[in-house]
Amino acid sequence: MVLLVSLAHMIKKPQPSTSPDRRGFMRGVLTMIAGGFALLGPLLGGLALLLDPLRRNRNETSGAFIMVARLASLPANGIPMKFDILSNRKDAWNHYSNVPVGSIYLRRTKNEHLAAFNIICPHAGCFVQIDSQKPQFNCPCHESQFHFDGTKANPNNPSPRGMDPLQVEIRNGDEIWVQYQSFKTGISERIPTS
Repeated sequence: MVLLVSLAHMIKKPQPSTSPDRRGFMRGVLTMIAGGFALLGPLLGGLALLLDPLRRNRNETSGAFIMVARLASLPANGIPMKFDILSNRKDAWNHYSNVPVGSIYLRRTKNEHLAAFNIICPHAGCFVQIDSQKPQFNCPCHESQFHFDGTKANPNNPSPRGMDPLQVEIRNGDEIWVQYQSFKTGISERIPTS
């Protein structure tokens, strides 16, 4: 009998609800939203820091003067010589020191005048070469020809402009410094690329 009374008493007693009430549910949702907003600032800051190297200029040499050679290494006969431009380079998160970033032609005349030209053809971006038969530059891609002073060698030249000259300085008596730049190709205006 005691057992039956005890069972009857348990059946009549209300059991606590296992489902959350409406206020508890709303409180939980608002807490999650507030926590999401609190985490949004640090997450965006971390993402910006992570992606920062991708948006930076990768070529540290664009528009900078770089020592290319010594005056004694360049003959005074007017024949151009090719020189590689060595500088520091960043590739996203990696940093490379003293690597080739481009090439130029340097030319020295008898009256000690220096001229520098970017090796890239202004027509379509191919590398210009010195002609072995004539004193001129030739582009192997579309047969553009240029005189050693950088001007176009014939009227049928497909290049929209002559070769791109670069500023040259002599420093410390015999150091040749060149302001290295690349320019947009395929247009008649000489516009530096970034």
